[in-house]
Amino acid sequence: MLSHIKIVLVETTHPGNIGAVARAMKNMAMSRLVLVAPKTFPSNEATARASGADDILAAATVCATLQEAIADCQLIIGTSARRRTISWPELNPKQCAQKAIADPHQQIAIIFGRENSGLKNHELDLCHYLLHIPCNDHYSSLNIAAAVQVVCYELFAASAPQESATVGDQGECPLATASQMESFYQHLHEALVDIGFMQPGKSKSIMRRLRRVYNRIQLDTKEVDILRGILRMSQNHQHKD
Repeated sequence: MLSHIKIVLVETTHPGNIGAVARAMKNMAMSRLVLVAPKTFPSNEATARASGADDILAAATVCATLQEAIADCQLIIGTSARRRTISWPELNPKQCAQKAIADPHQQIAIIFGRENSGLKNHELDLCHYLLHIPCNDHYSSLNIAAAVQVVCYELFAASAPQESATVGDQGECPLATASQMESFYQHLHEALVDIGFMQPGKSKSIMRRLRRVYNRIQLDTKEVDILRGILRMSQNHQHKD
């Protein structure tokens, strides 16, 4: 039931944390672990901390970039221990689990950042939602394996009674993947420069807010094609003028 969901760890420093995450995942019947540029992997320390979840480590995928790790995903959720100046749509672990299990045909990534600094803003730009785990305001430092355990528990608990739950348009047209959305955002930026709305190399905040808009909507592949057609027509018209 949870095989469509992968746990993505970004630039994990301590290999023991990778092993502890594998153990947390196996406890909750999750198997897909993706590591983005880990400092040390494979590692004997990771294997030791996995405590029998060696199969999760053996099957783990290692990627050079976050974009590579989520390229095939249609719903991307990034974790954060702190609030951001630009607000992302936010979920708690229970809401995250309910959204993640709603459609087992979607490929979903739940991303956990670096132990000391979490995810950076440009990495959160790739996400549809921000996941925040409520905890003690006076001591909010949560170990990455503990954070994964909380989220995986909610996924496990939510999946048992709701195996047949579906939402949306029943998959008449598949949602756009992260790779397709990145191509769209590049095209959108080029078109906005072409029509004089933005200057080359500037207005990063505008693109960030536009990402928020389209990530909230969660475009399907046909909608992306329509929007890119509009962008091409706008560019052609501008060039004729």
